[in-house]
Amino acid sequence: MKKISSIIKKVIFAIVLLYSYNLVAVSFNMVIPINFFTISFLTFLDAPGLVLLGLILKLFYWG
Repeated sequence: MKKISSIIKKVIFAIVLLYSYNLVAVSFNMVIPINFFTISFLTFLDAPGLVLLGLILKLFYWG
């Protein structure tokens, strides 16, 4: 039960982190979509994962 609650807390933190990033990044047109892949990526890597997703977005989609 403790493990499940820890995973649920991490998933909720990842959703809130990505949503707050998107609120700021919408003015720069660098929005990361909220989907299963990005939420699971951020659940396992936390804030460094958000930086990595931002770099991937910049390198592959912004040119």
